[in-house]
Amino acid sequence: MSRVLIPAIVTPPARPVGGSVRAFGRATMGTTWSVKAVLPATTDLPALEAMVQRALDAVVAEMSPWEPLSDLSRYNRAAAGSWTALPAQTATVLRRAIEIAAASDGAFDPTLGALTDLWGFGPRAFAGAPPAPSDITALRETGGWSRLTLDGDALFQPGGLKLDLNGIAKGFGVDQAAAALDRAGVKSYLVEVGGELRGTGAKPDGQPWWVELERPPTANDAEHTVVALHDLAVATSGDYRRFFDHDGRRYAHTLDPATGAPVRHATVSVTVLAKDCMSADAWATALTVMAPDAALAFAAAHDLAALIVSRSGTALEERLSPALQTMLDD
Repeated sequence: MSRVLIPAIVTPPARPVGGSVRAFGRATMGTTWSVKAVLPATTDLPALEAMVQRALDAVVAEMSPWEPLSDLSRYNRAAAGSWTALPAQTATVLRRAIEIAAASDGAFDPTLGALTDLWGFGPRAFAGAPPAPSDITALRETGGWSRLTLDGDALFQPGGLKLDLNGIAKGFGVDQAAAALDRAGVKSYLVEVGGELRGTGAKPDGQPWWVELERPPTANDAEHTVVALHDLAVATSGDYRRFFDHDGRRYAHTLDPATGAPVRHATVSVTVLAKDCMSADAWATALTVMAPDAALAFAAAHDLAALIVSRSGTALEERLSPALQTMLDD
């Protein structure tokens, strides 16, 4: 059984004429990207693919903590009291990250780089066990989004602050890939990077880009949810993506800024739909940090279209925010 989500749109997408759906993609950000687009037969597909790849490569070159020469890594190594000039794209992402950090009361925090490394979810090799509480406390004191001072595109380094934009950069990459297609004159496409998507336009048969929302691997018997992805993006944060097990407990990659440790409540995954994938990505992370009831209340108060999956005993419970419920096709 499937539930169907249809977002409200002012103008339905026009049915493309004179093209067919063509697919292409490569690798990026430790995962893969793919595009399905309605294109005429004369389209130079390798050139279009290369254009999208360049847009994604630029995001990696600026914001990847795994790239020692990235602008993010350069800032993380900067001396206390110094200013780092950020590329315009990185400054744009950081400004949005700060906005969501403030709105979520710090549930989303782009300054968890040192803690991410400590837990083995960053470039540093995993130590094989959870870190010592004293080490967590020490690094928590060096972080905190409120220590960020962004003046135009220049970012101040107060000392020891390490950015981690992994909770927002992949979504921004989706948006940049979409922007590259827009610049190339492509009117109808579906972009995907590591499971995060953005779509616009319609297919040659007039149908929208239908996509199924990601579900936890243990939700095989749960209701499937499909959405018409027109001028809309979707991102999912889940505790099953990156984790390690130690002494019978699972430690997922999403850290709670309030404790400096992986979240421990019942949330399994959060999916958010938004106009841009950068925002969907960051909001999905923020809601994952909150306990399920708090996340649902926050999504309702901030008009976020969210699907929250949490454990209830041995079963999984799915809850839709009011903004998502309005998309249900009766």
